[in-house]
Amino acid sequence: MDRLIVAFDRGLRTLFARPHSRRAYPGLEHPEPQPTDASLQDTQKKHVAALMRVNHCGEICAQALYSGQSLTARNPQTVHALEQAAREETEHLAWCEQRIQELGGRKSLLNPLWYGGSFALGVVSGALGDKWNLGFLAETERQVGKHLESHLTQLPEGDQRSRAVLEQMHKDETLHAETAKRHGAAELPKPVKSAMRLASKIMTRTSYYI
Repeated sequence: MDRLIVAFDRGLRTLFARPHSRRAYPGLEHPEPQPTDASLQDTQKKHVAALMRVNHCGEICAQALYSGQSLTARNPQTVHALEQAAREETEHLAWCEQRIQELGGRKSLLNPLWYGGSFALGVVSGALGDKWNLGFLAETERQVGKHLESHLTQLPEGDQRSRAVLEQMHKDETLHAETAKRHGAAELPKPVKSAMRLASKIMTRTSYYI
């Protein structure tokens, strides 16, 4: 019951409280890009803000997934690995939210929906056993890493601030996947990976606009 209360509180904080980062905000030393064409600047800012909104949604989902997994995980080492990843994902959440505000964008209106679905998936994966639990963690981080790589190629050349944020996030996600593998993560079946990619594609395409 205590763990369930903690999970509920974490969900409320993730969705409605302003996240904080213990680490410095990446890219703060880089000025905002200033294209000479005002219309181009507006178009670029909207696009980058939408990309950061997608990444923010991804961090919302990660928080929910790890919270659900921690709730049903059995091994204390697995719980520790999940909680460590969740703490760094909170920092990512803070960075994405700050960048969205700097760009004049907004967060996704569907965040509660993404959180609920990801939390349920986390509970189920945790109940399957620690090796599959960690397998979901590793695969989630791999897929997030690929999304970040794609977004890095779409950034305007002069937007070094957004680039610094995404590059640091990519490093952290790679480390999370490697940590899960060291703790005994199982390789997920291909149909499960495909289903995860499909769900991710729906979330990213929807949150880009809503």
